[in-house]
Amino acid sequence: MYPPSNDQPEPIHVSGIPNTLPPQSYAPQPYASYIQAGMRPPGAVGKWSTGLCHCCDDPANCMITCFCPCITFGQIAEILNKGSSSCAGSGAVYGLLLGFTGFACLFSCFYRSKLRGQYDLEEAPCVDCLVHFCCETCALCQEYRELKNRGFDMGIGWEANMDRQKRGVMMAPIITPTMTR
Repeated sequence: MYPPSNDQPEPIHVSGIPNTLPPQSYAPQPYASYIQAGMRPPGAVGKWSTGLCHCCDDPANCMITCFCPCITFGQIAEILNKGSSSCAGSGAVYGLLLGFTGFACLFSCFYRSKLRGQYDLEEAPCVDCLVHFCCETCALCQEYRELKNRGFDMGIGWEANMDRQKRGVMMAPIITPTMTR
């Protein structure tokens, strides 16, 4: 009824049969349900779908981002903000920061962190702000490809993506009863 005190040793039960098996815990495995469902356990981080320098995977976006990164940033920001800010508005803020301060990377690195948080991605190859500071265009291209690989059509915006998802969902037919009393 009471737990054994420290001054009395616990009794050892001897059966006479040698136990060659390692001790096992029969406690439920905390992450088994996640693994069976094909999900990552909480706290586990996933990998990016493409690497930082894989610009050849989408050369059109790479060219757009090199010559006008505010377009790519605006598309990323609209999707990550779930439509609460427009592509044009976010792109304009980015363009103004880039034009007047040259440090738009400090603004865009927060969106990389937001993307990683939403999809449980690893902070790779280094800290988000350092990735954006050292290679802004590569970081924007990687974030664009990540969202594209997750099923977003980056050219149509948040609302149109949500409309597409709603149309793809099948609704159960409504059956009206034909016989009444």
